[in-house]
Amino acid sequence: MTLLENKKARLNYEVLEEYEAGLELEGGEVKALRGKQGNLEGSHAVVRGGQAYLVGMVIPPYQAANTAAHYDPARARRLLLTKKEIAALAGYEGQKGLTIVPLSVYTKGRTIKVRVAVARGRKLYDKREVLKKRDAQREIDRSLKNK
Repeated sequence: MTLLENKKARLNYEVLEEYEAGLELEGGEVKALRGKQGNLEGSHAVVRGGQAYLVGMVIPPYQAANTAAHYDPARARRLLLTKKEIAALAGYEGQKGLTIVPLSVYTKGRTIKVRVAVARGRKLYDKREVLKKRDAQREIDRSLKNK
């Protein structure tokens, strides 16, 4: 079940490769995510010291009155990946023009996973082209549905 989705990611970026990663969370963050609270926009992943972190993801406190004073909703959260996957992401991160963006946060059984993608940023004219293709495909689907 999808909990959060980065809806603008596929418009703003050209997705090259996707990875599934676990997310290291605190208890209140899990409850907040299961309540579909949070925001992925503007977040990205970085690889530092052999570990991958998701930076810029905001998870508000589940119960503001009961939250610890030191809680930071925008803290860096560790991504749980294999060493091979982390090494591959580090290689991609070093290349110019590539970034690692989260696409969605979802549940898989009892665990919470995040789908991250290695992506290349799109220019404005590329975004317009994508929107034109989507509109054209939507019109084709509508005409076929009515027949």
